[in-house]
Amino acid sequence: MTIKLADLEISPPVLLAPMAGITDLPFRRLVARFGAGLVVSEMVASQEMVQAKPGVRERAALGLDADGTAVQLAGRDPHWLAEAARMVEANGARLIDFNMGCPAKKVVNGWSGSALMRDPDNAVRLVQAVVSAVSVPVTVKMRLGWDDESRNAAAIARRLADTGVRMIVVHGRTRAQFYKGRADWAAIGEVVDAVSLPVIANGDIVDVPSARKALELSGAAGVMVGRGAQGRPWLLAGIAHALFGAPSVRVPAGGELLDMIATHYEDMLSFYGKALGMRVARKHLGWYLDDLGAPKALRRAVLTGTEPRQVMADMDRAIRGERLVA
Repeated sequence: MTIKLADLEISPPVLLAPMAGITDLPFRRLVARFGAGLVVSEMVASQEMVQAKPGVRERAALGLDADGTAVQLAGRDPHWLAEAARMVEANGARLIDFNMGCPAKKVVNGWSGSALMRDPDNAVRLVQAVVSAVSVPVTVKMRLGWDDESRNAAAIARRLADTGVRMIVVHGRTRAQFYKGRADWAAIGEVVDAVSLPVIANGDIVDVPSARKALELSGAAGVMVGRGAQGRPWLLAGIAHALFGAPSVRVPAGGELLDMIATHYEDMLSFYGKALGMRVARKHLGWYLDDLGAPKALRRAVLTGTEPRQVMADMDRAIRGERLVA
């Protein structure tokens, strides 16, 4: 199955969600190599990007010459949103996603992210500014609403469809839920019924059965995977194969797994520099170790190591199922 957004095709319709501090360029490259219809950058604050605040443009670094990539923008000012949208389009972005879903207090207190679901008029105005500024497809990621008393995703989606938005992603929780409880995939179906645009289901999709159930209950055109991909960059490709007939993927093990982790590790060190790269890498290495069931001493050695060569040597021991010898 293919989702067509102007001249951009999303195939398979299995997307990597934007996740702060996680979906940087090295991780997106890795997931894309296994097979994903779209990989989305970390949320980028529009004004800070235009004004070149340190670190912000790096978060939007996409490998913009690659297919199937997107930048997610957040903001509360139509001028800065439009400027940021034009900037990333000029640098090769194939798609711009607008954030109406982030529940973080810092973002919400600045009247961005999911706070916009409490102010539909302003949300529509901001999205219209982005759509009018660029020629690439613009999509929106939202939640079901602010809380259970104001589940207004379907009503907002109808208004957004009139702005020229090409696709809507819905996380099946309200802002009040943050990431607690269970995603309500059936409620996403209300948005599917409200618009003729492609709608993507997001939230608690961690394997093939959950992806299948999310599609069945929502009627969505595809799924977006977030936390389930942590430590399992092949997950999206596996879902795409099982549900949409994409090529099969072999989950790496043994030497292949070590090679994959080493490539990811080296990519992070190159992207961030050695010192920062080693710190950033720890969470990813931790997720790999979780899957391996590594003993505590070996896990500690990997996550506190100060030399990349030794870190990878200890990771090799974890993959082999060895214990750390003092």
